[in-house]
Amino acid sequence: MGSIMIIILTCVALLLVTLSWRILNWMWLRPRQLEKYLRSQGFSGNPYRLLFGDMKEYSKMSKEAMSTPITLSDDFANRVQPFTRQIINTHGKASFVWFGPVPCINIMDPQMIKEVLMKYEEFQKPHTNPLTKILVRGLVAYEGEKWAKHRKIINPAFHMEKLKGLLGEFQVSCNEMINKWEEMMSPDGTCELDVWPHLDSLSGDIISRGAFGSNYEEGKKIFKLQREQSAMTIKLLQQVYIPGMRFWPTKTNKRMKEIYREMRVLMDSLITKRENQMAMGEDSKDDLLGILLESSLREIQENGNKKNAGLTIEEVVEECKLFYLAGRDTSAVLLLWFMVLLGKHLDWQARAREEVLSIFGQDKPDYSGLNNLKVMPMIINEVLRLYPPVILMYRMVHKPIKVGNIVLPAGVQISIPTMMVQHDTEIWGEDANEFNPQRFAAGIAAATKGQVCYTPFGWGPRICVGQNFAMLEVKMALSMILQRYSFEISPSYSHAPFLAPSLQPQHGAPIILRKL
Repeated sequence: MGSIMIIILTCVALLLVTLSWRILNWMWLRPRQLEKYLRSQGFSGNPYRLLFGDMKEYSKMSKEAMSTPITLSDDFANRVQPFTRQIINTHGKASFVWFGPVPCINIMDPQMIKEVLMKYEEFQKPHTNPLTKILVRGLVAYEGEKWAKHRKIINPAFHMEKLKGLLGEFQVSCNEMINKWEEMMSPDGTCELDVWPHLDSLSGDIISRGAFGSNYEEGKKIFKLQREQSAMTIKLLQQVYIPGMRFWPTKTNKRMKEIYREMRVLMDSLITKRENQMAMGEDSKDDLLGILLESSLREIQENGNKKNAGLTIEEVVEECKLFYLAGRDTSAVLLLWFMVLLGKHLDWQARAREEVLSIFGQDKPDYSGLNNLKVMPMIINEVLRLYPPVILMYRMVHKPIKVGNIVLPAGVQISIPTMMVQHDTEIWGEDANEFNPQRFAAGIAAATKGQVCYTPFGWGPRICVGQNFAMLEVKMALSMILQRYSFEISPSYSHAPFLAPSLQPQHGAPIILRKL
């Protein structure tokens, strides 16, 4: 009996020693080793601080920056990414920050950005924090063969022929919003309103119709739950992640599990209903759900019911949720900042309206006319440059790899700070922080001089699959607004962009509308 106890105690001791070593290596030895290596490669940053790294200072500076509005002409990186801006100002572009015990290097050189985004199989998205899987799953989070399969199945949903068929739905949603504005007009044909909730609802309505067609009201219930889940996840991601914390019985964790279950029940009901309709011989709809199910079925048939062919119900659910999460924010914030900037730069607003009226008059915008717009794309590109929907992209180094003239070790994260690259005066000139759509007069390639320094939708093989949907939606909405109203920023407007998770107006966006 005594020998058995000795064996048990020895095993426990070995287990404790092994666990202690792993914790020590994760918290201290490995970070110090990576720091030494990065400095030898020419990178600089703050010395590593046990466990938290730069997170405490990052959080403190973010809260302080959020407390003060700025002007439209300010470099708002100081408000949105104050800590990263300070690191770059202090240590240069070849710098790193500490996300807990993980160093994250900033890459701002266009050639290196191109290399990282082209080598998408080597530089994969980090999944060090399981909480990100709650917020983002589906195509954007997958790698390797799974990503290739999903991209192939999803691509048909975003072909231009399919998108053309959704223009009528776009018009219905836009008309509903504009009619609400009409009811708010005073007798003199003006009104002041915060356009942000209206544009946010418009984008949500269009995305819901695009995802679920005639069942879009049911889709909106799902997406409302998803927004609540996203807000809670973002707060958790701003804290240092402790392994296993998502299993703690906290109020937030319990609510997130409830939301997941509620969304799953609603999604299963929608999918089952659509599958039954298809089984009875009804044509699949031209919405995202119908196209996904049809494309998945075709994939299964072409592969002879091969294992892992097509999409599971869970995967269809996640793709629809991702479409909403990414699509709603992208379109809503682009519409918002377009109106804010043209509400200040009335000359560009006049040019955009003149073009819209010359092509459409008071008729409903059609695909051909939207495709022939020249001034509006210049403005949209400049808005996307100044206010990109995704302000940075992360990648993970899983094995030693060379980028440019440096060799990066495994365990290092890469950050491509999209917003800062798109505001870089060395690339864009001294007016980089100013609104100047003229820089895109000859197109994106001419404005960037062929460099990879303009990536609002990503770049390379993994460029956003839904960008054509977003651009068509935005052109339609803006054309219909410009046909009916002129607008300017209200004196009560307070410029305060913040991350939530896209660049949103912290204090809303009061605009004065004037009926034409």
